[in-house]
Amino acid sequence: MYLPLEYLLLAAALLLGAGVLATKLSSNLGVPYLVLFLAVGMLAGSEGPGGIPFEDYRMARAIGNLALALILFSGGLDTRWSEVKPSFKKALSLSSLGVLLTAFAVGFFARWVLGFSSLEAILLGAIISSTDAAAVFSVLRSKKLGLKGELKPLLELESGSNDPMAVFLVIGLVERALHPEFTLGNFAVLFVRQMAVGAAVGYLLGRALVWVVNRLSLDHEGLYPVLSMAAVFFCYSTTQLFGGSGFLSVYIAGLVMASQPMAVKKTLLRFHDGLAWLAQIGMFVALGLLVFPSQLLPVAPKGFLLAAFLLIIARPLAVFASLFFSNLGWKEKIFVSWVGLRGAVPIVLATYPLLAGLSGAKPIFNLIFFVVLTSALLQGSTVGLAARFLGLSRSILPPAATALELATEANQELSVIELLVPYSSRIAGRSIVDAGFPEGTLVVLLSRNGKMNAPSGRTVLEEGDLLYLLTEQKNLPQVETLLAPEAPVGE
Repeated sequence: MYLPLEYLLLAAALLLGAGVLATKLSSNLGVPYLVLFLAVGMLAGSEGPGGIPFEDYRMARAIGNLALALILFSGGLDTRWSEVKPSFKKALSLSSLGVLLTAFAVGFFARWVLGFSSLEAILLGAIISSTDAAAVFSVLRSKKLGLKGELKPLLELESGSNDPMAVFLVIGLVERALHPEFTLGNFAVLFVRQMAVGAAVGYLLGRALVWVVNRLSLDHEGLYPVLSMAAVFFCYSTTQLFGGSGFLSVYIAGLVMASQPMAVKKTLLRFHDGLAWLAQIGMFVALGLLVFPSQLLPVAPKGFLLAAFLLIIARPLAVFASLFFSNLGWKEKIFVSWVGLRGAVPIVLATYPLLAGLSGAKPIFNLIFFVVLTSALLQGSTVGLAARFLGLSRSILPPAATALELATEANQELSVIELLVPYSSRIAGRSIVDAGFPEGTLVVLLSRNGKMNAPSGRTVLEEGDLLYLLTEQKNLPQVETLLAPEAPVGE
């Protein structure tokens, strides 16, 4: 049925507005944003007061993939490499071995307890195996939650990098179901192609975009966000066309850009932060429209059992095994297990077997949706409580009301860069003059507890300080190494 553009725009405005208002309700109730966004979609759907008929799984998957690409790029762009670098090996273990262990554990449970066939069981495990970047980013960054040590960067890096493994498993299993001749060798080739192409395209495009932004003098600053958005679309689509992981490529592109000095970085951060919010609202509302609440009731018993197994057994098993050789204590591992939030990614992945026409795909979709709601409500609303109970929380102060943006021409010898003194930094507790900054580097401003200060050489640096440094281009690697967190013994 054809609807005039005015009706479509009105519906979009009402849904987006309701999503924005839901963020305020979320803060007051302590419920994660994604739950309320999904609720807005369900209320607007065919079985809700809105009565909007929507059962286009192909469009929902397209919206989800596009939204996740924008969210992952924004998450990477807003990540400081100096903070996440010490957690890289742990996050890599969680996003590979952890995902595999979760998939097989859930598959075993679904096969022998829930009564699914072997293929349906392992497919169910693969779909629910990864944590969700949109959910984890929104919970960790919106609750004003302070976490000790490297927990926050570890969780964010894991959630941003484990989607490709889950996508690979789901695509491979769907191929296996459709084509029985699909062998383990084909699985291996698919894995290498997905990861290698995704990583290569993301790294190269991230470096290329930094080079272009720093050397291309556009007449209007508002054109730089347009260029970056075009780069995200190009990065994702090109990677997918070459058989790689588009999610991995855009996340790595964002990380690469975040690690390099770049003009108008603050402008790009603000633009992509707003775009990521738009993507979150649009994606979760669309996925909420897709579900029929009446179809969730029949899967509720299995859904509660699966959610409980995932939370109590599968996720902790995967975390403790993946981090067995790490320096994290048992409290940290329990907390990482608890923040294994499921969100949009499993729901989007659940559309793959549906669109492939696999038998039993519809009950799997409804079961996944139920588990996501349970995970978001139970885990997402108790992250702060869990951190305080385990003694892993720390008090943080709100950021400065206004952000300072300084930039220099790319062809100049000097750059003004913004760097954070990370937790466990080797220079924390030292004065600026004794910190060991290379010659030609000057700390011109220091932001501490939301206040800007003009430091002197005697100013003692503290963990969490935001430094604005005037330095020569050749000194950047040395400065970043100096500000990196001190590696724990045994790492």
